[in-house]
Amino acid sequence: MVKVIVDGIPVEVPAGSSALQACEAAGKEIPRFCYHERLSVAGNCRMCLVQVARAPKPVASCGFPVGEGMQIFTDTETVRKARRAVMEFLLINHPLDCPICDQGGECDLQDQAYGYGSGMSRYHEDKRAVTDKNLGPLVKTVMTRCIQCTRCVRFSTEVAGTPELGGISRGENLEITTYVEKALTSELSGNLIDICPVGALTSKPSAFQARPWELKKTDAIDVMDAVGTNIVVQARGGEVKRIVPRINDEVNEEWLSDKGRFSVDGLKRRRLDRPWVRVHGKLHPASWQDAFVAIAKRLEGVPGSRIGAIVGDLCEAESIMALRDLMHALGSSNLDCRQDGAQYDLSDRANYVFADGITGIDEADAVLVVGANVRQDAPVLNARIRKRYLSLGRGGLPIGAIGTLPSDPTWAYEPLGDDPTALNALMDGTEGFAAKLKAAKRPLIIVGQEALVREDALAILAACRKVLAAGERAEGWHGLNILHTAASRVAALDLGFVPGNGGRSVRGMLSGGVDVLWLLGADEFHVHSISPDTFVVYQGHHGDAGAARADVILPGATYTEKEGTWVNTEGRVQRGFQAVFPPGEAKEDWKILRAVSEVLGATLPYDTIGALRERMQLGVSSAAAAPETASQVALDARSLVPATHGYYLTNPISRASPTMNECAAVYAPSAAVAAE
Repeated sequence: MVKVIVDGIPVEVPAGSSALQACEAAGKEIPRFCYHERLSVAGNCRMCLVQVARAPKPVASCGFPVGEGMQIFTDTETVRKARRAVMEFLLINHPLDCPICDQGGECDLQDQAYGYGSGMSRYHEDKRAVTDKNLGPLVKTVMTRCIQCTRCVRFSTEVAGTPELGGISRGENLEITTYVEKALTSELSGNLIDICPVGALTSKPSAFQARPWELKKTDAIDVMDAVGTNIVVQARGGEVKRIVPRINDEVNEEWLSDKGRFSVDGLKRRRLDRPWVRVHGKLHPASWQDAFVAIAKRLEGVPGSRIGAIVGDLCEAESIMALRDLMHALGSSNLDCRQDGAQYDLSDRANYVFADGITGIDEADAVLVVGANVRQDAPVLNARIRKRYLSLGRGGLPIGAIGTLPSDPTWAYEPLGDDPTALNALMDGTEGFAAKLKAAKRPLIIVGQEALVREDALAILAACRKVLAAGERAEGWHGLNILHTAASRVAALDLGFVPGNGGRSVRGMLSGGVDVLWLLGADEFHVHSISPDTFVVYQGHHGDAGAARADVILPGATYTEKEGTWVNTEGRVQRGFQAVFPPGEAKEDWKILRAVSEVLGATLPYDTIGALRERMQLGVSSAAAAPETASQVALDARSLVPATHGYYLTNPISRASPTMNECAAVYAPSAAVAAE
């Protein structure tokens, strides 16, 4: 530690810290534009000038290393004059269009201009103007506002791993642009909007819709993947306008995937806002009571063994618990949350979660990816892998991959094969990468859904354990980590929403396996496989595939319209809160299940969400999930294929989003055309 004196206040900071970090440790606020805690230091805006004893002139505190006994002054007349001069230069070419700028109200330049700006300009020459750039359907540019802080350049290069932005020309002609004019290809491009300190980069889909101070802010959890990104839902007039990330260093740092941020316009489109009942082959609007009675009549005389339920990918733990209790009350053990048919080792919770935790990536000294496209399955988690990769220097973190990865996963890796039989070479040590895994004290094997949806999934997991067993791991290090893609999956597994003794899986429930099938937001399987004779109850919020096949539709609430508990891929329990009310007659899902249980004569034993959560705690301890019955076959030589087709249209909300559909069209792989 190094002792530094800031404005007479002694503080101790780690060796190598900057003067700016020392000032913040002393409680002093230092203005800055180019400096960002999670990016490299550029030192090009000069707004963070401070005085250092015995230094001939003010120094940029962001890039000035501290020394023992150093004295720093943050509020002298010299410092104030220097900062005012910097602000005057920054505003020379700025358009000063705050009234029409979407950044107004949360703009760093606006805030600091109040502290260091002048009420008049001494610059009477022509201002320069910069051509706006087309960065794709998500990020809007007004480049005349740009102050060349280069935060966007450093983010795209260092965090996103897609170095598509840079500066061209010099001096007054310097401008930030793409090297080749095309849409940004990163799944994290929306974070450029957050880190831009001015209004140069703003959200294109939500342009001119609302001012920041008009929005009601509610903490929630992103459900577009299984990372459990902490978000803030911003709404006005009963409509969600924006979704932005919340800082949580243990989960998402301060990043958010594009799908989680921009699918917001899908929340209000193609919505189910009233119950529907199919009569003579056609759906008709109905009252809640009529819908419940239709379900009750169909269930009369149907044994529990002929009733089944499937949970979708976006459900919260409360509705999963309520549906499980209802099915058990009806005598059914035909429960499944695995629409994709994935297989897990359910003997221990550590076997079906990201056991070493998302922060465990920061300690990993070798990584093996098996059947996971991490960049698309979990963009925020992929950014943490890249962060670890860069922190150890090129080649410092050995990464191997089995399966099909994108052309640029944003980190270098050794391709070990396209199919699981590559694990044989790792087990017997004939593959060179096996030595790197064996030597690692904290090896990280990431198994994705591409591997888990196969018939040989359990064999793949067993082979991964054998690979880990060949080395000596650090105490408490698990090594085997499951990367889920469904936000509801871990909670459903925790609550035992899998087939009980004699129960049927998703595959068993289809094609006549049950007479009555309850779909709780389940849309990600081939609904045409459901037998024509099966009576389908669909409970969900969007008119997607499941609703099209349903005989009774019960309108539910999205994740922004209800309070709920989600468990992310590492098993972390997190809670989101209600930001807006559901549209029309739609209701929270657990309340629908509580109401229908009374009509069915199987009343659930809770009336409040608090009582339901108490029941959930008991449900976790008593959830006796039956072990997988599939025989452990040998490793199959068939190639691992991506479990999801594309990134942008993977659930009912994103499929209803015009923005996500536009992204899917823009980023769709184009067929090669011969040159004329």
